[in-house]
Amino acid sequence: MTGWLGRLFGRKEAGAVWSWVEASELRDRLGRGEHPLILDVRGPDEFDGPLGHIDGARNVPLAELPRHVAEIGRETGPIVVVCLTDKRSSQAASALAGSGIRDVAVLRGGMRAWRGE
Repeated sequence: MTGWLGRLFGRKEAGAVWSWVEASELRDRLGRGEHPLILDVRGPDEFDGPLGHIDGARNVPLAELPRHVAEIGRETGPIVVVCLTDKRSSQAASALAGSGIRDVAVLRGGMRAWRGE
């Protein structure tokens, strides 16, 4: 595993090409001024809904992800994928990794974990 997230978290599921990141770890990194691309794959209604979103997150719903892979692939830093729990974000991370994008992590527990639910 290479890249910032791999060095930092070093945790992958067996056979996965992306890593997990815990909400507390991501919060600490953001607090230290590190700026991964936060890719929120929920629908716009969820992104703007009661749980809100992580400051600076980019909303690209999972169904629209294939149209944005090239632009996301041009990003130079790490990517953290977020959804409500971590199901859709895991699918998105696999799709990104399958397209050759590396340094991808999934926020374990999604926005529910981020908000402490």
